[in-house]
Amino acid sequence: MEDGYDYSNFRTKVQPALQSKLEEFRLLGLHSVSEDSLWEFLMKKKWKKAKDDVNLFEIVQDILSVKASDFMSFTTIESYKTIEFSFADENELKELLK
Repeated sequence: MEDGYDYSNFRTKVQPALQSKLEEFRLLGLHSVSEDSLWEFLMKKKWKKAKDDVNLFEIVQDILSVKASDFMSFTTIESYKTIEFSFADENELKELLK
């Protein structure tokens, strides 16, 4: 993270907001979303550019404003970043490119 505020200091204070957002996701059918993955999304996406000073209400507002579609797009892109492609031989590559 860039120079600025360390958002992890607020994690325990905003626990109810995180749980509320997770319940909302579950109502929308996203049962596999964990608190850690939601926090990771917030750290990497919402709070990518850290402020020097941040208020508790701003963090709660950021959490409650997360859209399920934005979270799922982020998760999909992150999963693509971790996939390694390797082919046992050149024939597999040719089959894929047909």
